[in-house]
Formats: sequence, C-alpha cells, structure tokens
Amino acid sequence: QVQLVESGGGLVQPGGSLRLSCVRSGGFFRIYTMGWYRQAPGNQRELVATITSGGSTDYADSVKGRFTISRDNARNTVYLQMNSLKPEDTAVYYCTQGAPGPHYWGQGTQVTVSS
Repeated sequence: QVQLVESGGGLVQPGGSLRLSCVRSGGFFRIYTMGWYRQAPGNQRELVATITSGGSTDYADSVKGRFTISRDNARNTVYLQMNSLKPEDTAVYYCTQGAPGPHYWGQGTQVTVSS
C-alpha cells in the first residue's frame, strides 16, 4: 500500500522560504518519478515540479529559478524548496508518485503567502 505524507506547509511572508517534504511508504521508491502539484481556490490543479528516478528535473515556468525539487532515496523522501515566495504561490501543495505504474497522491499541505 503506497502512502504519501506531506509536511512543511504554513504561513510565510512574501519573499520568504519554505521547504516541503513528502515521505513515501512502500518499497522501490528510487524507481519512481515523483512530483509536486498545487491547487489554488477556484483553479485547476497544476504541475509545479517533477524529478525522475535518474534525478532529472522539470519545473513550471512560474516557479523556475525559485523552487527546487530534490529526493533522498535512502529516506524515501522528496522535497520542494521554495524561495522568493509570492502571494500567487498560495495553494494546497500535493505530492505525487508517477511512472511507472498508477499515480498516487498525498493529502496535501497548505502554503499561504501573505503579509
């Protein structure tokens, strides 16, 4: 049974930083592409960043240069370092497990950027 548990969300001022973590239960973490999505109120869920089993990364244009996705295979954990946060980054952030196999989603963690 795969479970994804996010943590690290909260309230931060514009220009601040947060680091999100996602711990995956179950084996073979290292073979999966992992990612982060977000959903703001009234908006569709959108892709933020992905990292493959080989460590290749991809980012939404809106977060390039500010966010960094990384993984620690020994800890079954994927991270999202978010710097220079803007009010428009406010959303629920979801961790996801991708290929190979079906997608799994975490329960989400709220990030609010406000002064």
